[in-house]
Parts: sequence; C-alpha cells; structure tokens
Amino acid sequence: MEEGAWMVSLVEELEAREVAARARVEELRERIAELTVRLEAEREAWSRLVIARETVAEVVADLPDVELPGVASVARAEPLISDARVIGAMTVPHWRQGMTAEVLPGVYRDIVEVVADAPGPVQAKQIVPRIGLPVQTGKIEGTRGKLKRLVQRGWLTEQVPGQFAFPHHGAGPGSVNSR
Repeated sequence: MEEGAWMVSLVEELEAREVAARARVEELRERIAELTVRLEAEREAWSRLVIARETVAEVVADLPDVELPGVASVARAEPLISDARVIGAMTVPHWRQGMTAEVLPGVYRDIVEVVADAPGPVQAKQIVPRIGLPVQTGKIEGTRGKLKRLVQRGWLTEQVPGQFAFPHHGAGPGSVNSR
C-alpha cells in the first residue's frame, strides 16, 4: 500500500469515527432531554405531595380536640424537606405574607432578586447572564421554566407572556433580597 493511500484510509476512518461519536452524543442529548422532562414532572409531583401533607398537618393542628384515625401521625410526621441540603430536588413554596426570598432554593432566589431589582418586566434571556449562566437556548428555557414556576407559586407576575415582574407584595425589593 502506498503512503498516500494509507493516509486517505486513515482520514476516512477518522471521519467515520467522528460521525459515529457525533451520533452517540446526539442520542445522549435526546435521552438527557427526555430524562430532564421526566425529572421536572416528578419534582413537581413530589412538591405537590409535600405541600398537601404539610397543609393536612396544619389543618389537623388547628382542629380543637378532634382525633382522626391516621391523621395525628401525619401532623407529627418528619418533614420530607428539612434544613439539610437535598441534592436533585428543589421545592418552591407558595408565597405567603411575610415570606422573603431566603426560603427559596438558591437559583430561584437569585431569579427573584434579579426581577425585583429590574426597573420593569424582564425576559428569561435577560435574567440568564445576571444569574451567572451562559446565554444558551437550554439555559434560557430552563430559566423560563423556573420563572413560570415562580409565577404559579405567587413570587412573580407575568402580565404579558414572557415578561416577568416582581409583584411588590406590599414590600419593596429590599425585603426580597437576601444579600
């Protein structure tokens, strides 16, 4: 085999391996995207269950001298979310009077603080660099999902689609910032 033919076959082999590696990367990206969607759905379901259990415990605690079978243990149950750091699960509580952003998981707190400090409504793509993320489609979409969750839980408003604002729950942004 001549030296030139050997080099051509080597280049072709490298190109074939590159194509195969690219295909594997794309397949893994698709699987990660699917798993990310499933993870978010499970986190949301978990969060709703935690809130339901806590609500039942609060209601039972407020009932005067009422004994309900099996409910007393719910009221005394250990919380699923403790002060310990839980990896892989972020619960965003519903906003209530007197709550500050300090109760939110870190990235959600950062988002609320950025929105509260903004002079007007902001878009996800404006928030991403302010919370230290690269301006990439995936990061923008992930932030948009978090913004939507914060709207659902009463922390932010979205009067115009894609435009998020701080609702000023009777307090200025200074009470929101944890810094």
